[in-house]
Amino acid sequence: MIPTEDASARKREIEEKLKQEQDTLSFIRDNLEKSNQLTKGMVSILSSFETRLVHLEERIIPVHKQTENLQRLQENVDKTLSCLDHVISYYHVAKETDKIIKEGPAGRLDEYLACIAKIQKAVEYFQDNNPDSPELNTVKARFEKGKELLEAEFRSLLTRYSKPVPPILILDAIGVDDDLEVQEEVTLEHLPEAVLQDIICIAGWLVEYGRNQDFMNVYYQIRSSQLDRSIKGLKEHFRKSSSSSGVLYSPAVQNKRKDTPTKKPPKRPVYIPGTIRKAQNLLKQYSQHGLDGKKGGSNLSPLEGHDHDLRVKHLTDVLNEKHGVTAGKDDMLDIEIDSYIHCISAFVKLAQSEYSLLTEIIPEHHQKKTFDSLIQEALDNLMLEGESIVSAARRAIMRHDYSAVLTIFPILRHLKQTKPEFDSTLQGTAASTKNKLPALITSMETIGAKALEEFADSIKNDPDKEYNMPKDGTVHELTSNAILFLQQLLDFQETAGAMLASQETSSSASSYSSEFSRRLLSTYICKVLGNLQLNLLSKSKVYEDPALSAIFLHNNYNYTLKSLEKSELIQLVAVTQKKPENVYRELIEREIQTYQRSWLRVTEYLTDRNMPPFQQGAKLKDKERQMIKDKFKGFNDGLEELCKIQKGWAIPDKEQRDAIRQAQKKVVSQAYRDFLSRYANISFTKNPEKYNKYRPEQVEEMIEKLFDTSA
Repeated sequence: MIPTEDASARKREIEEKLKQEQDTLSFIRDNLEKSNQLTKGMVSILSSFETRLVHLEERIIPVHKQTENLQRLQENVDKTLSCLDHVISYYHVAKETDKIIKEGPAGRLDEYLACIAKIQKAVEYFQDNNPDSPELNTVKARFEKGKELLEAEFRSLLTRYSKPVPPILILDAIGVDDDLEVQEEVTLEHLPEAVLQDIICIAGWLVEYGRNQDFMNVYYQIRSSQLDRSIKGLKEHFRKSSSSSGVLYSPAVQNKRKDTPTKKPPKRPVYIPGTIRKAQNLLKQYSQHGLDGKKGGSNLSPLEGHDHDLRVKHLTDVLNEKHGVTAGKDDMLDIEIDSYIHCISAFVKLAQSEYSLLTEIIPEHHQKKTFDSLIQEALDNLMLEGESIVSAARRAIMRHDYSAVLTIFPILRHLKQTKPEFDSTLQGTAASTKNKLPALITSMETIGAKALEEFADSIKNDPDKEYNMPKDGTVHELTSNAILFLQQLLDFQETAGAMLASQETSSSASSYSSEFSRRLLSTYICKVLGNLQLNLLSKSKVYEDPALSAIFLHNNYNYTLKSLEKSELIQLVAVTQKKPENVYRELIEREIQTYQRSWLRVTEYLTDRNMPPFQQGAKLKDKERQMIKDKFKGFNDGLEELCKIQKGWAIPDKEQRDAIRQAQKKVVSQAYRDFLSRYANISFTKNPEKYNKYRPEQVEEMIEKLFDTSA
């Protein structure tokens, strides 16, 4: 059972909550009544507002439509006025642009082109809308005038700013200084940048709007002239520099040179103008007169005087020192040749630069044709000059001056080295243009091969002229010239081999290789040496004395062998001939033996042949005494005569000269000692000093003085 107090409390709590809920319900009812009243008032207001909006809409919509129509009419009026202004402006274009067009585009190209654009639009308008109007002819004439002035400005800018490239820049660009480890790339700037941009702009307009190609002709004519002038300027600079100081390089390159020479092989061997021809001429004089100017050259000092290699070195040194100071006919020819080599390189470099410039100005589909026309004058002049050199060589060959072929070698080698770059530069030009250099190369190879073959024949057929023979039996001019000529080929082995190969029609020639050309060159050198040997044998017969003939052949064979051994010629000969040095040594030994037989007429008096036996102390008969006297006298006379004659002969090679003397001293001295020993105690005369004139030591001294006119 729940206690009474708790029930009372619970009841009071419930009654309080009931009262609170009743109060809340009463509050809600009051608020709901107020809300209903407010709702009724809002509905009344909205209904009134809706009624008013309907009335407003009925009044505004007609006004809006009228306003919209007015705006459309205003826009149409504005557009009509704008069109009228635009059309009217075309009628005033001619007048507005008259002053600018007359003054031309110089100095204000952008403004001028904008003016031309206005005229062009006017032309298009009248053509489309009123083709019969007189205004069309007016603006057309103004447009043509503007185009003419643009073309004139194009020509004027090109003419005014196109200058020949200075020779110093060309020399820097072609990189003539091989001592530099790294060649700096030299950029040739033909036109100032601002001028170039104007020219490009004008060219672009003429291509797009001018609709003619006359400006391209103007371009190649002006640039062609400058290209040709650049090369001619280089040639003139080269000629002046070579004739005055021999300086062929620009100051810029000179300043970059190292203090110490590099061992790096040069790209192109140094070509000394005139050296070969001068050396041959001087060797000819020396062969006839000797270094002291006396006939025969027999009073030259031993090896130092007669050795032709040393003569050539001496002559080359002298010519190197004097090169550029004198300018004789031969000097000028050789300077022109070296100049030509540089001009070929310059042409390639300048042509490449011109093509680079051309691509910025000329439309792509016209570039190759324009470039072809641009280079024609300079290329033709170079090819004509090359043909002139070939013609000069041909005339020289007709005069039997075969050294002229040596002027072809450096040019031909350079042309062939340059050909790949040359072909690359001319890629895309006409076939007639691309074939000019190969045609010149073929022409040079043909004349060069002809000169080589005729030189070989001239060695074989050189006449045996008695007055042209060295009186002392020294090296003949023909030998020294032939060896000198062959030595010059060493610097141009591949070129000379290619010359010879170009004339071959065999199947092996079709598969041309460096080895094939080397074998051809070896065969050619062997042919020249063989012809030389045959001719020397023929010439030796001019001498009446077989011993002098032998000395002559010995000297020439020995000189040939030493010359071959001191150069790469021996290796070239060995390509087709095994151990060529042994062949020459056998020839030399054979001639030494022939010479030694000349002493038999002296030593035969020292033998006991046809002599009866003599006993010591026995009295000799008159006949026997006379026989002994005759032997002494024959030996003395023969010794004196031979020594007198042979003292005037020459053996340039000191080693050979000493060996021949020693061998002869040994043979004669020993035979003479034995002879004296046999007759020492035999009394055959009352005046022994009359017959026993020389002691063995004196005989040796006399032989020691052989081949020495100063003794």
